[in-house]
Amino acid sequence: MKFVIALLAASTLASTAFAANPVDKLPSGVVVEHIKQGTGPQPTADDVVRVNYRGTLANGTEFDASDKHGGPASFPLGRVIPCWTQGVQKMKVGGKAKLTCPTATAYGERGIGSIPPNSDLTFEIELLGIGK
Repeated sequence: MKFVIALLAASTLASTAFAANPVDKLPSGVVVEHIKQGTGPQPTADDVVRVNYRGTLANGTEFDASDKHGGPASFPLGRVIPCWTQGVQKMKVGGKAKLTCPTATAYGERGIGSIPPNSDLTFEIELLGIGK
């Protein structure tokens, strides 16, 4: 019995020590896992955001990354896929997050480039700054 109690206590301590990252689950199905909390302002859909990013398919294959284009990228947040528009608004400047994008919030049935139709996507995003 003492062994079971000690095991439960150790398990509780371990789960507290290794608490999961905070997660926002949006009504659209987009999941925002905050890897590092930022301390700056949050963007709105009307803002231009400056980011480092890496996009992968569900099988882990990378299809795009900002470093492939020479470094950070800037995007009008209201003119990208809905997953980005919704998810990046949940971040603060200086933060890093992983966005999980259901196909309906990504490129849907059309796909694009090396992204097949009906693909769920994952993006790792670092929000560097906000402009107008």
